[in-house]
Amino acid sequence: MEPLRILGISPETIADGYGLRYAIYFAGCAHRCPGCHNPQSHDPHGGEALDEALFERICRQIAGNPLLDGVTLSGGDPLLRPDAMAAFLRRLKERTGADIWCYTGYTLEECLAHPLRRECLRWIDTLVDGPYVEALRDLSLPFRGSANQRIIDIGALHLFDAS
Repeated sequence: MEPLRILGISPETIADGYGLRYAIYFAGCAHRCPGCHNPQSHDPHGGEALDEALFERICRQIAGNPLLDGVTLSGGDPLLRPDAMAAFLRRLKERTGADIWCYTGYTLEECLAHPLRRECLRWIDTLVDGPYVEALRDLSLPFRGSANQRIIDIGALHLFDAS
């Protein structure tokens, strides 16, 4: 499995979800939405490989900041490589217990229909879904750029409740 690649980290941001968040920006996006605010993130080979040392540094930084309300994954598209992302999300959630937001150009319905993306949802608390649509651009919307994008509380859907 090819490692995930990270373009950047913002240890404290209020622009990527509710509260003070630790944001991780991943390389690679297949959507290539016209008007994308981060086109340099499209290259899946950009940035730095997420190795064990970088993972440990991320976990230490998250644990070391008691003011954080959670972690946000953005990019690119964090769900471009769902096999590697599912493993990362599981480890991150188990290590930090952080509230996790994830921005993706895939819709919730597309994620549910894809077994590996569905597995990613198990570890995500809030999904901001859907491609950026320039014709639906709306700067008044909190935490998203176009009116088709939704902020979805994954826990409220009870997708993974024990039967």
